[in-house]
Amino acid sequence: MLERNIGGGSTVGLWRISTDALAGSRFVVSPMAETVAGLAAFGGQHPTSASQREWLATHLPPFRDRWGADPFALPFLHTAIRPRWIADFLVKPPRTAAPTFAEELRALADTADAEARAQIAEDLDRPMPPVLLEPGLVGRAVELVDWVWRHTVEPDWPRRRRVFEADIVARTERLSGGGWAAVLDGMRPGMRWLGDGRLQINTYDYPPRDITGSRLLFLPTTGPRGWVAWEEPGDVHAIVYPCTGWLADPGARRPPAALARLIGPVRAEVLTLLAAPKSTTQLVALTGHGLGSVGGHLRVLLDAGLVRRRRSGRSVLYYRTPLGEALAAPR
Repeated sequence: MLERNIGGGSTVGLWRISTDALAGSRFVVSPMAETVAGLAAFGGQHPTSASQREWLATHLPPFRDRWGADPFALPFLHTAIRPRWIADFLVKPPRTAAPTFAEELRALADTADAEARAQIAEDLDRPMPPVLLEPGLVGRAVELVDWVWRHTVEPDWPRRRRVFEADIVARTERLSGGGWAAVLDGMRPGMRWLGDGRLQINTYDYPPRDITGSRLLFLPTTGPRGWVAWEEPGDVHAIVYPCTGWLADPGARRPPAALARLIGPVRAEVLTLLAAPKSTTQLVALTGHGLGSVGGHLRVLLDAGLVRRRRSGRSVLYYRTPLGEALAAPR
């Protein structure tokens, strides 16, 4: 898709959306979306985020060891995932509220070779690599996608899922305070809520797409731009967007070792995460600790004068005091 996936196969600049569709939209954490973002990073034809570059430093050497000499992998990546393009069958919107990777991989595997080949070929400005014309295209793509998931994403998936869930909490809280414009504006580069049922997906000059009656999903990833996707007849549309930077950057969340020894590892983690104000719910999602545990540690940090709190709309946000800033500063 052109800018439909980093836009997906069709190109769009504006979606017309009903109030009911917007009100019924939901955030979904998709293992496949994050895996495809990793495939795009391995392919090297899309921009990468800071967290992806750190991830590539670790995983690119073993990826090259396994797939560098494979006759299929790199031609596939460089053709199915091009600048402003990802073939539709790689980015099907999830059909459940909490999809597993196995479910999403089965949906990919159900694609016929001819359909996948047609999607790859759409707007392709060069001949299709001969290896992609051979039988078994989708099966080989499934093998590659599954390897990337198992070896580079799944080991870190619990942390990533918490990061995405915290991002969703932050955006949901923003919705309660500022409406859909506060959530959608800047969700991904070029995206804006224009009002009157109009959602600008990107800044490209393409005919609008009417998604009235469709379900709308928002999927966070660690990629820097995201994409949009749908399956015909178009009853589900998805917007894949970059997770908020300070959440997606693993280095920004590691507490100093000395601080962990001084006040304990969980309190040090909470204090480090408060580099920007956060609610208790966000901290629970980020840390994976229970509400009672996080609340108890916040009370200790409050009593010690390391954090303060303030109300923002319906949420209570915690933030570091100057003393907390000094303690949490990297050494």
